[in-house]
Amino acid sequence: MTHNSFTCAGYGDDSPVAAFATAPGNSALTLIRCSGIGSIDLVSSVFSNKKIKDAPGNTVIHGWIVSSGNKIDEVLVSVFRAPKSYTGEDSLDISCHGGSVTGRAVMEALREAGFRDALPGEFTFRAFMNGKMDLTRSESVMELVSAKTSKGRSHAVKRLCGSLETEINEIKQLLVQVLCSAEIYLDYSEDEISADADEIAGKLPNRDIASDALARLRKLSASWRLERIFQEGITAVIAGRPNAGKSSLFNFLLKEDRSIVTEIPGTTRDWIEAWVSIEGIPIRLLDTAGLRQTADSIEKIGVERSRRLVEEAEIILYLIDGEQGVTGEDMDFYASLRNADTAKAQLAHNAAEPRKPLLLLWNKSDIAPALQQSPFADNNMICVSAKTGEGVENLFSAIKGAIQELAGMDAGGSTGFQLSGEQFSAALGTARQKKLVDTACAALEEALAMTENEEPLDLIAPLLREAVNALGEITGEVSASDILEEMFSRFCVGK
Repeated sequence: MTHNSFTCAGYGDDSPVAAFATAPGNSALTLIRCSGIGSIDLVSSVFSNKKIKDAPGNTVIHGWIVSSGNKIDEVLVSVFRAPKSYTGEDSLDISCHGGSVTGRAVMEALREAGFRDALPGEFTFRAFMNGKMDLTRSESVMELVSAKTSKGRSHAVKRLCGSLETEINEIKQLLVQVLCSAEIYLDYSEDEISADADEIAGKLPNRDIASDALARLRKLSASWRLERIFQEGITAVIAGRPNAGKSSLFNFLLKEDRSIVTEIPGTTRDWIEAWVSIEGIPIRLLDTAGLRQTADSIEKIGVERSRRLVEEAEIILYLIDGEQGVTGEDMDFYASLRNADTAKAQLAHNAAEPRKPLLLLWNKSDIAPALQQSPFADNNMICVSAKTGEGVENLFSAIKGAIQELAGMDAGGSTGFQLSGEQFSAALGTARQKKLVDTACAALEEALAMTENEEPLDLIAPLLREAVNALGEITGEVSASDILEEMFSRFCVGK
């Protein structure tokens, strides 16, 4: 699949471009990537070893980058010849010494030779244009670069290997088969084809195939909820009264002393955050100021910020000081949170609106009296010790369950996607893909509903075409220049 006839503002040419593929800074090496028509000749003009002009693809040449007769840096240049390169064009990777000054000097020499600076994502855009990868694989490149956990990385690698492209193409072929059958009935009169009278009257041919395609599309659509969590993470706020042990738990989960811990209530005046990985899920963990009434104007600001963070959080870890027991302030917090859930459900006109996951932690279990019974009607408390780590495994299990709730799964992963294991065949990687799969779903659902009502095929066929086109847009068979420019502009320079 090639897209050479397609142009996109700022991205549509094949002129030689260069960019840092690694961030300039203190490191052993800096990599600069070059690509485009004539790129090997241009590099040769600033390279001491002229053997590079005739070097076969997939070879490495040693020499110096020179400018105005002055040696800039001793480098290794990896040569890739079209079409066997990342972009499908003649390309080179220049391995310079590390440090920002050396790399920038080499880049300046390349500009003087005739290279322009590559735009964000331009190398991957060219790979797409030259048929080296479809759009799902292109997007997975950026997913791989920005992965926050090893599980997020592994999911991106699956898409880079073509799992989503294969699934989308298989579903599209099913719909094309149904569409072709429908259009045969539309193109010929009843007397010219042999078929059941009921089918000619308007029932959709190959309806079972269309239903199978719809089931697979719905599964893909459902996968985005969990994939979004793997990519973007979950915000979890640690809240509670002063001295409940919030900062101690924060430090324990991070395995480092980030928050100040003292016996003085109100030590934490503002929130602090860090990323942790639990079950391969990136968690944005926030330690907040203790929730209480206070006359201290600075502490009061911290408390108000904590309350706002609790409202915005996706999961709340509320600590209760086991030595002090459950207080009226704890009960008030619980009641206010559940009242907010009820108000949200009423606003959404949905009594089944899911509650915000709240994990109640009975902290200091190593020294606190044993918890006999939770005073909260619908919540069991988890006994933990932020000091010793006792009960933290139970906390991790509870967090895992809360995330499965957020992903729309039951404890066994009813959508077919679980936090542990790699049993799914394909999953969506971007909101763009989710929107297009939902478009295809809606069109196919309407087509099948019209089939049940025995509507004419000339009304059903356009819906099938809409579904096929939406799937084609996911892989890039159907593309619009403004959409592509928006997508690739989010990439980092050098990719």
